[in-house]
Amino acid sequence: MESAIREKYEVVIGLEVHAQMLTKSKAYSNDVNEYGASPNSNVSAITLGHPGTLPKMNKKTIEYAIKLGLACGCEIAEKQYFARKNYFYPDLPKGYQITQDKTPICTGGQIWIKSENGTEKSIGITRIHMEEDAGKSIHDVDVFDTLVDLNRAGVPLLEIVSEPDLRSSQDAYSYLTEVRKLVRYLDICDGNMEEGSLRCDANVSVRLIGQEVFGTKVEVKNMNSIRNVQRAIEFEIIRQIEVLENGGELAQETRSFDALKGITISMRTKEAANDYRYFPEPDLQPLVVSPSQIALVKHEMPALPRELLQKYTSQYGLTDYDATNLTDNKAIASFYESLLVYTANYKAAANWVMGDVKSYLNENGVDITSFPIDVKRIAQLIALIDEGKVSYSIASQRIFPELLISNDLSPIEIAEKLNLVQDSDEGTILAFIQQVIDENPSEVNRYKNGEKQLTGFFMGQLMKVSKGKADPKSANSLLRSKLEE
Repeated sequence: MESAIREKYEVVIGLEVHAQMLTKSKAYSNDVNEYGASPNSNVSAITLGHPGTLPKMNKKTIEYAIKLGLACGCEIAEKQYFARKNYFYPDLPKGYQITQDKTPICTGGQIWIKSENGTEKSIGITRIHMEEDAGKSIHDVDVFDTLVDLNRAGVPLLEIVSEPDLRSSQDAYSYLTEVRKLVRYLDICDGNMEEGSLRCDANVSVRLIGQEVFGTKVEVKNMNSIRNVQRAIEFEIIRQIEVLENGGELAQETRSFDALKGITISMRTKEAANDYRYFPEPDLQPLVVSPSQIALVKHEMPALPRELLQKYTSQYGLTDYDATNLTDNKAIASFYESLLVYTANYKAAANWVMGDVKSYLNENGVDITSFPIDVKRIAQLIALIDEGKVSYSIASQRIFPELLISNDLSPIEIAEKLNLVQDSDEGTILAFIQQVIDENPSEVNRYKNGEKQLTGFFMGQLMKVSKGKADPKSANSLLRSKLEE
């Protein structure tokens, strides 16, 4: 599409994110909430919607909803009612879903993202409400039939509905990334879109620049990764603009995303709220959330990624890039925080975590909880470098690998055992420098004739003859003085 045509239109996007809660049991029964169990094994009469069965509210779901609401700066409703949302799918055994209609537990609030120009942008939250999941229809196992697995039916969900504040597919990508990071920091959802524990529906419309009225909204479903959400939205933007440019009209509909072809396909016309025939859930009492309950949850809230990022940049002096990398993963941020108990060299600690530590994790396909070196020994390694006893290259290439396989020796013990402790004695270093000068007379003449960039060559030779033991700081200064004589 020509950029001139694309630039005539403004994109308006709102996202509906469904996050499965990491509770041990389901939303309204004591059936096990577990991914990967044998099909239809985590079900009971309540999950199957048998006559005479009664739901009972899972208290952990309420706690998790409050957590997420506090993290987003939402208002927590004191009194709430549950509703039945009626629709008929093969994997919805009751024929309705227990949800919150008129009284969502959380309203207002925002999630902050980085916009495409690098500035922070607030995305408003319309509501967060509690509901239950449907089962899963499986279409690609049997050639002739659709299979139904009801293990997921009744699993507790939080639906996070954004305001239509997103203006590009990149905004949507950033927003969904922040939502996933947030639920993982709160330990309320594992955020695995591939397993369906975090799912996203996108509402996309376009309008001419300057037009105040929203365009016709199209809902896009069935996107199993954050990247595919971005791809689906980008395709839908172009499709809608092309329809309008060709004089056509857009239908308010629900479309599915085909990841292989990279296109959206019409599924059905979009239901209106009255199609669901909401009415109050008669088998669940109204829910009352007290201020003391909110205060208790607030007291137990962990440090959140945006809060940590601000601390790392303002207090620790890290770059925005370093701080973002450290806070992308809660376990990595926790490891870094634990490391700072033993060292005040914030930058060196960040470099080790993002460099050697992460490289080991990636190469071995493990997470930080399986990292074999404890933070105290990493801090001791940083101290060795700060004290000038070893260089970073020696620490990284020789001592770090030894720490990975030895739980008994400290970094200084390994350095001494391998004869790696740097020599800062001026006389010893001058002897090494003289040896380098004697062995490279032509390079010395070139240096004296103005090729000052040869300093790096001489330092390399110096480290070679000293077997890496010459203190680089002292050696560099002494080398320059000697070459200038």
